[in-house]
Amino acid sequence: MQKEVNSLNENPNLLGMFTSPGMQFERIKQSPKIWVPLIVISFLYVIGMAFMALSLDADTLIEQGVPKDQIDLVLTITKVTVMVTGIITPIFGVLISSAIQLAIARIASSTVSFKQLFSMNTYIMIIGAAGLILNMAISFAIGGNPEIYITSLAGLLNQEKAGVLGSIEVFGIWSVVLTALGLNKTAQFSKGLAWTIAIIFFLISIGFGLIGTLLQGAPKL
Repeated sequence: MQKEVNSLNENPNLLGMFTSPGMQFERIKQSPKIWVPLIVISFLYVIGMAFMALSLDADTLIEQGVPKDQIDLVLTITKVTVMVTGIITPIFGVLISSAIQLAIARIASSTVSFKQLFSMNTYIMIIGAAGLILNMAISFAIGGNPEIYITSLAGLLNQEKAGVLGSIEVFGIWSVVLTALGLNKTAQFSKGLAWTIAIIFFLISIGFGLIGTLLQGAPKL
């Protein structure tokens, strides 16, 4: 019993999200951490985005309609933009998710704090970071399309465009499961509410994938 109490008093561990997420969520509830894990996650995203930037080539931009005489400039700007995105994506992603979840928590009369939710979502992003690095490293190594995750249905079915199938992806589903578990453990949401919120977030991501597919298929003016 004492050993279990001491374990809960320890700081949450990012690597523990792969092996014992339930324990990490309990620790986050007791002692939410933000800055160090957020810096680590941002660094990992930068690594993943670096692989993505290296995977971009002129042919990809030409297919998207970029004039050949502007390829070098556009390619450079695109690579820099991708790298910067790696820094801000985790911050804004965690911020928006936490704000929405806090609003729901207040409606559900949960006493969870914004700091706890922010910490929880930051730790969950280690899964997405791992997926990003793995997929972009593979894409870079084999010369694949960086827009399509190898671990997604689009990658499995060898699709040319990510679309909706690109949103149905192993690490994404893993994150959904952890989000539901985290909302139950850290925010003390009921399992039903926790899973509902996690699934809605997932469906929204699929919706964005569908919108992207429709926009890509729209006739150019």
